[in-house]
Amino acid sequence: MPRFSVIVPAYKVQAYLQESLDSVLSQSFPDLELIAVDDASPDACGAIIDEYAARDPRVTAVHLAHNLGLGPARNAGLARATGDYLVFLDGDDTLAPGALQALTDRLKDTGSPDVLVYDYARTFWTGELVRNRLAHRLSEEGPASFRLADRPALLGMLMVVWNKAYRREYVEREGLRFPPGLYEDTPWTYPALLAAESIAVLDRVCVHYRQRRTGSILTTTTRRHLDVFDQYDRVFGHLASRPELERWRPAVHRRMAEHFCALYADPRRLPRACRAEFFRRAATLLRRYRSAGSPPPSLTRTDRIRHLLMRLGARRTYGTLSVLRSAALAAGRAGVALGRGLRESALRLHYRCQRLLPLRPELAVFSAYWHGGYACNPAAIEAKLRELAPRMRTAWICDPRHAATLPAQTAALRPGSAAYWTALARATYLTTNVNFERALVKRPGQVLLQTQHGTPLKRVGLDLQDRPAATPTTDFAGLLRGADQWDYLLSANRHSTLVWERAVPSSYTTLEYGYPRNDAFHRATLDDVVALRERLGIPPGSTAVLYAPTHRDYRRSRPEHLDFERLLRDLGPRFTILARTHLTYADAPGEPVRHARLVDVSAYPSVEELCLASDALVTDYSSLMFDYAALDRPIVIHADDWEAYEAARGTYFDLRTCPPGAIARTEDELVDIFTTGHWQGSRSAQLRAAFRSRFCSYDDGHAAERVVRRVFLNDPEPTPPVIPLAERTPAPTAPPLTREPTLTAGLRPW
Repeated sequence: MPRFSVIVPAYKVQAYLQESLDSVLSQSFPDLELIAVDDASPDACGAIIDEYAARDPRVTAVHLAHNLGLGPARNAGLARATGDYLVFLDGDDTLAPGALQALTDRLKDTGSPDVLVYDYARTFWTGELVRNRLAHRLSEEGPASFRLADRPALLGMLMVVWNKAYRREYVEREGLRFPPGLYEDTPWTYPALLAAESIAVLDRVCVHYRQRRTGSILTTTTRRHLDVFDQYDRVFGHLASRPELERWRPAVHRRMAEHFCALYADPRRLPRACRAEFFRRAATLLRRYRSAGSPPPSLTRTDRIRHLLMRLGARRTYGTLSVLRSAALAAGRAGVALGRGLRESALRLHYRCQRLLPLRPELAVFSAYWHGGYACNPAAIEAKLRELAPRMRTAWICDPRHAATLPAQTAALRPGSAAYWTALARATYLTTNVNFERALVKRPGQVLLQTQHGTPLKRVGLDLQDRPAATPTTDFAGLLRGADQWDYLLSANRHSTLVWERAVPSSYTTLEYGYPRNDAFHRATLDDVVALRERLGIPPGSTAVLYAPTHRDYRRSRPEHLDFERLLRDLGPRFTILARTHLTYADAPGEPVRHARLVDVSAYPSVEELCLASDALVTDYSSLMFDYAALDRPIVIHADDWEAYEAARGTYFDLRTCPPGAIARTEDELVDIFTTGHWQGSRSAQLRAAFRSRFCSYDDGHAAERVVRRVFLNDPEPTPPVIPLAERTPAPTAPPLTREPTLTAGLRPW
């Protein structure tokens, strides 16, 4: 008996069916049977199903003689299911990687409930992935399992069959089956949730719900949408046959009214000729199944009026209200736009007036990563400035959500605010690692320091002119106008100096001083490292590997380069992975793998602290490798797509010819490098030493001081002098866990 029976009906989905079936069969949890039902599809669906059944014994092919519709096709799959739990998946949707493992873990944790509700994300034909906006209702806080009465908000989620796993014994006991017609999920999901003795939730995207550009029945104009009335007749008939469920009638009635209003408002579904009939039949059902009592408080006043008008059959009044509501929304948007325009005009005038006032010689403004938090080279310089020049006042431009990362002595500036424009107009010193506003007008006497945020392996600036797919903008003239405002450009090494002066040519002065953000690598003590590891939850004695891949210009979605579950299984219990997603994917939807030895550090504010806490770095082409080399700790390059990356973005040298350590081209090779100890072997150390000599000449722990003395204190000499590479002592790694020999009566020491 398999753990899961995954039932996939197929009708006219030949373009998507293979991806759907692959998403099931490639799950890391293999204990499943896949029942694929060909609903007499006129395309190649049947042949595709037979091909999969021939090569994988877990696949059962079911062919219907006539097209019966989605509900009866699912019933045909149900009749052959033998798994503990039933999972439904439409033939054009996919299971997310690791979904079944997450389901089985949650089922175990919650005591095998009757129904497990999990989350989904809509995948659009444009490539956009959007998570369900009601995901917060799947919070796993509170009792592991419960009845619907304890969390009635679940009834307000999408009433579909494929975002839930059902215990097969429960389904058979309740006699649940799908009816014919459209909206066949409705008479299944309501009874399944209402009658369940135990329900659990999983706050994880397990299904990618495809939003097809064409071909979806829900975006097809047809009279068949009137089937929804028969389906709700079945739901209320079920309630009538189960007196103990009658208390749910008001909630289901409200959901039915919301459903009817949504269908009527969608111009893609109802033919014009049947809109009057739809409204009339909707009114009939709303009156027939209405319960006594006041409307729930969660309904807005507008929704209450809409439901009332539909129940009364007042179609013309309902239409007039809809027109007025649309007009009011449009007017509100216009008012907001007008207000925004007036505010921006006022701020522009404010900025021009502030530029007429004297500069403030004691004011320095900093920013990093497009209004991010306190980080990178600007943060290290700001801290050193306050230390060496206490008279200076500093301010940091950041989004309010990052304000908590700022030190107490630094003022926060909200981007676009009046205080922000005042600071840009009157601060004598401006420091950033990206770019300031294009609207910035640099005044005589202002000093702008550009620190950059990494040693360039990938091509930058004018070197991207022949690679339009890899550059976010083709406004190279604007790029150079911004560079013309730089007084100083900070460089970490000679390689960076040569690249920046060629790729972004201007009259700035290059300061080849090293990167201030790496000063921490030489200041941190063993106690600091141990404390960081404890804060991150790294077990004592564990080998912590920081995995930090870079952005891919040739992909819009976040790439998944490693199978973390497999990697951790093969590496064994002494390894912990700190996974850090590139900041360009910060808002990309997706579910992190849940594992006791996998720590998601994507939101951790300081990458330097992550480096200090780790024992080794695994990256691909990220500039972090140049910084990490200053720590003199092992680095492993995972170059699984070097040719694609080089073709799309371009690089300044072939990393494979001079890597900072061992290099893996596949996941198998990566596992082998760690399991054999090659990652910390003598050859890896030789490669790292050559890499450090080339790229870490100035990273000695005093880069920030050199910058502050030159830029802010007007010291013409780069003081203090650079410490030779051989004389530096980077922060130590955490000591391995040692086990003292113990003596027990009758036993020898071990």
